[in-house]
Amino acid sequence: MAMVGGSKFCGLTRQCSRFLFNTNSLVELLAGRSSVCGNGVEPPTSQQRNFANAADSSASAAGGNEVFFKNSVKAAEAAKFAAMADTWWDHEGPFKPLHLMNPTRISFIRSALCQHFRKDPNSSKPFEGLRIIDVGCGGGLLCEPLSRMGARVTGIDAVEKNINIALLHAVRDPLTASIDYRCTTAEQLVQEQEQFDAVISLEVIEHVADPQEFVKSLAALTVDNSAVVISTINRTIRSYFMAIVAAEYILGWIPRGTHDWSNLITPVELVLLMKRASISVHEMAGLVYDPLRNDWTLSDDTDVNYIAFGVKHSL
Repeated sequence: MAMVGGSKFCGLTRQCSRFLFNTNSLVELLAGRSSVCGNGVEPPTSQQRNFANAADSSASAAGGNEVFFKNSVKAAEAAKFAAMADTWWDHEGPFKPLHLMNPTRISFIRSALCQHFRKDPNSSKPFEGLRIIDVGCGGGLLCEPLSRMGARVTGIDAVEKNINIALLHAVRDPLTASIDYRCTTAEQLVQEQEQFDAVISLEVIEHVADPQEFVKSLAALTVDNSAVVISTINRTIRSYFMAIVAAEYILGWIPRGTHDWSNLITPVELVLLMKRASISVHEMAGLVYDPLRNDWTLSDDTDVNYIAFGVKHSL
């Protein structure tokens, strides 16, 4: 992994890596002054302008001592996952790609959080003493390993069926039975003034109604100088063919219509969304599937799946 401006990162696309840790360049890029494409510069797309405008509107709307967040749940997206809820723990079902990806996601999270909180990565319970929330936890695929690593885990999801499945699975193991599962949203927990040492949301942001409001709610749930981890899918031609055409229509790994390519978020856009929520990105990596080995690895390639670790700074 490389060091840029004192921050470690892995997986930034070559086209945008020189902008990711330069705030002014990012704002100019997404506000419409320039757009990186390959090795040249061209006018920004309408979607890039929309992201910049949404971020600016979100930042200027905050005022007074109390900030209210719009509910970012899409009813149609929630219905998709409710229909698949019974298959969360079927390793050969619709969530097979997540089961295969999970060890690699956890490896990134373990490394980033241990470094940030100065924990021993070789410990059997490196997250002991940390309060962690998984936003959009689904059936608990991430919550359970986090709990086994010693964290006090809260898992929330807007789909009640997902929470019921997660609860039923967690009680089978004494190490996961203590997970606090709730059918609620990040925005609701913000109003309840809950905060955590680390806030994690994996493969969720591409399904929400308002990415900026969603990231702001994640930041509000995070204690100052603590961690936020987000993973998602890049919006590239390659991701369209691999994550949608191949995964949904050719291989049938996940149901058709699971992802809308126009709702996917590029690394540059994610960094700006996080910056607007007072989160600075310190590390980013690509998650790459190897069909020959049938597993996932961390990589410099963020063209399809990627994961980012950031730190919330005090206002």
